[in-house]
Amino acid sequence: MSLRFIGIDPDTKTGDSPTVWIDEERGELVLQGWKPSAALEAECAAFEVPGHAVGIPDNEAVVRIPARMTDMIREACSALERTDDR
Repeated sequence: MSLRFIGIDPDTKTGDSPTVWIDEERGELVLQGWKPSAALEAECAAFEVPGHAVGIPDNEAVVRIPARMTDMIREACSALERTDDR
């Protein structure tokens, strides 16, 4: 795996550290965030849209990322698009 660090929550002061990376080989965003509350996870698990199974598969997770990291996520998306162009 070739992870490329993009950024960390600018408000990080302790061990809390939502982080953004990209996996250039797989063309994927890799996000570290806070675990949701049980209530939020249940709400996400109950969400229904066409083509989306109800529930959260065992190999997936819900994470919370602060909105102040939006620019980092955009940067990661742009970096992946540039990787696709090579």
